[in-house]
Amino acid sequence: MNLPVYPEFEPISISHKKFLQPLFRTLENGISEFTFANLFLFRNYYNYQFSQYTTEAGYILPVITGTTPGNEGKKFETFAMLPFGFPGLTLMEDLLTRHCYIKDFPEQAAELHRILLERKGYCVEQDRNNFDYIYNRSDLASLNGRKYHKKRNLVNAFINNYNYEEKRIDPDIHKKDLFSILDSWKTEKQENGDYDAAYEAIDKFEELELQGCITYTDGKPSAYSMGEIIAHGNMFAIHFEKAVGNYKGIYQFINRSFAEMLADCIEVVNREQDLGNAGLRQAKMSYRPSGFIKKYRISHSEFSPCPDSEVEVETEIEAE
Repeated sequence: MNLPVYPEFEPISISHKKFLQPLFRTLENGISEFTFANLFLFRNYYNYQFSQYTTEAGYILPVITGTTPGNEGKKFETFAMLPFGFPGLTLMEDLLTRHCYIKDFPEQAAELHRILLERKGYCVEQDRNNFDYIYNRSDLASLNGRKYHKKRNLVNAFINNYNYEEKRIDPDIHKKDLFSILDSWKTEKQENGDYDAAYEAIDKFEELELQGCITYTDGKPSAYSMGEIIAHGNMFAIHFEKAVGNYKGIYQFINRSFAEMLADCIEVVNREQDLGNAGLRQAKMSYRPSGFIKKYRISHSEFSPCPDSEVEVETEIEAE
């Protein structure tokens, strides 16, 4: 397979898994976007494109580009992502010439090269809306202590009021029920949300090497949680969590029960970012995160305009 070499790009496809998956599994930073499954499932939403570059040490590493969705009257903006951090000043400057900003830049790389980048006139800033929330698995599984008493009460309400069954997802057995939950969730929400990505995650569950659990309440499929192991096997990233029906405490229940199901080697659960949504931020903070995976945004100075490529991308997407 011939892979594109920078500055050539091509849309991310399932064929890139063979190259990208092994590389992403060497990452220790735990950034939730930097898995093949995540990039593949959201490839259409962000128009993800893939290329590769060679470091001075001879390593071949990926560079990802995309566009913001541009909804709610906002215009499209182009961005790049460097999962392995600083690629060298030449490539960094070229990416920032072609794109509005670099997204999800790892914290260690940002702090190490901050002075160099700022001297070149770039802004290096924390992107709070994209911080990943991380939790000790043992905290989520036990909900011990006063700080979790409200969560425990809701879990107990679910346990005491309903007949339930919790199973690890086997796509050969549960795929139909997973689709049923997702479709009902979309109907109840009356919006698409991440439906397309979640649908494909169910459809390609085994191929993308995902794991999860499904809950049946009073005999009906009612909830599921789904994600994958990252960061050398000691962290689990929750990519999708859906529940339907008016079952009091069901989200708190699946949060706890899936944490209990995870292998003992999983020390940390990554529940991804809040994207600046106030309600989602409050919900994630209520579980008392043990910390955050901080991500940085590298951009032009406030006096520098976004590159003209933004207009070209917008035109192409509208044409599609």
